[in-house]
Amino acid sequence: MSKTVGEFELIRRFFMQHQPHPSVVLGNGDDAALLQAAPGQVLAVSTDMLVQGRHFFADVDAYALGHKALAVNLSDMAAMGAQPVALTLALALGAEQQRAEWLQAFAAGLFDMARAHGCVLVGGDTTAGPLNVCITIMGEVPPLQALKRSGAQVGDDIYVSGDLGRARVALEALRSGWGLHPQHALLPSCRERLERPQPRVPLGLALRGVAHACADVSDGLLADLGHILQASGVSAQLHVEALLNSPACPASVRALPLQHALTALLAGGDDYELVFTAPAFKRAAVDALQTSLGLPLTRIGQVLPAPPAGPRCALVNAQGQPFELPVGVALKGFDHFA
Repeated sequence: MSKTVGEFELIRRFFMQHQPHPSVVLGNGDDAALLQAAPGQVLAVSTDMLVQGRHFFADVDAYALGHKALAVNLSDMAAMGAQPVALTLALALGAEQQRAEWLQAFAAGLFDMARAHGCVLVGGDTTAGPLNVCITIMGEVPPLQALKRSGAQVGDDIYVSGDLGRARVALEALRSGWGLHPQHALLPSCRERLERPQPRVPLGLALRGVAHACADVSDGLLADLGHILQASGVSAQLHVEALLNSPACPASVRALPLQHALTALLAGGDDYELVFTAPAFKRAAVDALQTSLGLPLTRIGQVLPAPPAGPRCALVNAQGQPFELPVGVALKGFDHFA
């Protein structure tokens, strides 16, 4: 086993980048980076922190952690319709993570994801401590084309990209919940989603001028759609049976008892798909994106006026009547303080 690596050697060997980018005037190596947004663009900035024991298991593969740490930030850029540009990285490392093998694998996962989406590391910080990864990411977007949560309009269709629930299935299997176990047959197909999510950056860019509002599904579909509804001052109907019988419900989720399938779909979290609203006259444009991107975009509901009281999102069946949830469904999304 290799010896631990000191702070400045760690930065020099594993995290010093000199990859050019037109918006990065000065990158790694100084007290601060210098960025200049391209003409007609504004900077979109977001920060996400991953903490061992809260967001990932202690034995997580180092490459997968590097991948996911950046992927969850890239997902925020996707939700804003922003093109990723640059990132900073703050790392607290335990003794095991200060070894060269771990650092090499973590950096490889991080930089493979960065190269795939055209962004560069421009600075950060390191210290010893319980394992904690904090990334701040910056992207560019024309100010009038940013996909904000507050743009949903009455009459909009509600869509979700890709599929939902596999990350929750993996989580339950790894902690022996729902009658699953770490050797369950469903785990391999689901663990990839939990540990190596794919941010929908191309979709976010393509939704400029198509979607009215957007959010990434990080804490659960109902929770993140709820952020859109709250910010926009509207409500919604979500068609549960359509969701269950669509590409958004993968076979690994459909194989579960109904109460667990619904929990995974509606409140699973860690999917990093996009939930967005778009006017009905844009249906052909959304269908075209589905084809060009090779990504399912499932229409799951409609935006309605906000009621004077009651829930923002009503779950309905195929006839538009209230959907009767089976016993045991948990609809609360992920809470970072729970």
